Amino acid sequence: MFNLNVLKNKLSEVEKWLSHEYQSLRTGRATPAVLDPVNVDMYGSQSKISHLAAISIEDARTLRIAPYDKSAVRAIESALQAANLGISVIVDGSGLRVSFPELNSERRKVLERLIKEKHEEARVKVRREREDILNDVTKREKDGEISEDEKFTLKEDLQKMVDLTNNNLEVATARKQQEISE
Repeated sequence: MFNLNVLKNKLSEVEKWLSHEYQSLRTGRATPAVLDPVNVDMYGSQSKISHLAAISIEDARTLRIAPYDKSAVRAIESALQAANLGISVIVDGSGLRVSFPELNSERRKVLERLIKEKHEEARVKVRREREDILNDVTKREKDGEISEDEKFTLKEDLQKMVDLTNNNLEVATARKQQEISE
């Protein structure tokens, strides 16, 4: 019988990819995930901020970054300024305070468009994986490796997995759109 576990793993990767993409979209709400793409040049190598400091949420629009090594404050500040995330960084006695400005209507529209684009990109990836499996199943049936009944059973199972994944993508998209509209 045909093994659909490979497809299941690939569909799970698409869901994780979309979730990661949505985390990197700044919505005006303070979240440490926004800082994930920022690399700090420290100790002769590039490091993530989360490896150099404790990151906590002070309030809905402010993050607190407390470096483990106080000499890293300037390097973290420089990296945040260079990343051009649209945030303001203030250095104080115990580390850095990162403030997120309120979203304006223009930025909300841009984010909504980006969310739709990322959602469609994920749906295309799912569709591509589905087509690859369907082509393989059809080829195997023509070669006599599987029966016609097995082919239809596989197609049904495949469609159930694709429908579940698409539903999960819809839920993630709706959640992110709700987050932006708040």
